Amino acid sequence: MGLKGVRIGWGFTGSHCTIPVLWPILAEIVAMGAEVFPILSPAVLATDTRYGRAEEIRTRLQELCGREPWTDLVSIEPIGSKRLLDVMVVAPCTGNTLAKLAHGLSDTPVTFACKAHLRNQRPVVLALSTTDGLSGNATNLD
Repeated sequence: MGLKGVRIGWGFTGSHCTIPVLWPILAEIVAMGAEVFPILSPAVLATDTRYGRAEEIRTRLQELCGREPWTDLVSIEPIGSKRLLDVMVVAPCTGNTLAKLAHGLSDTPVTFACKAHLRNQRPVVLALSTTDGLSGNATNLD
């Protein structure tokens, strides 16, 4: 099945250990013809970890997706007004990001992208990734 012409916004949040697992998945989705628009949370944009340096992650995403990742709120704003995406994926989605979304907070590029996309009643897919089983964040799902 091809994905030619499907525009996917892909938000990356701070579950750094999960990001390397996504490389082959992204490569396959792009090979199937999808246009992937990477969107980075501040944690991914600026944090070097044992799973990768921030600049290496940004460079790898640019190579895989063929475009510079969106990293600020100004870059995200047209998602809603111009209906830029067909689907918004947040993978990995941390408990922190999930809690922000549940409470309508849009203070990062990823949460703002979700809000802008949902404004058009378009699908958002959250791939939860957490080491604590959402313990402290689960109460936000009421």
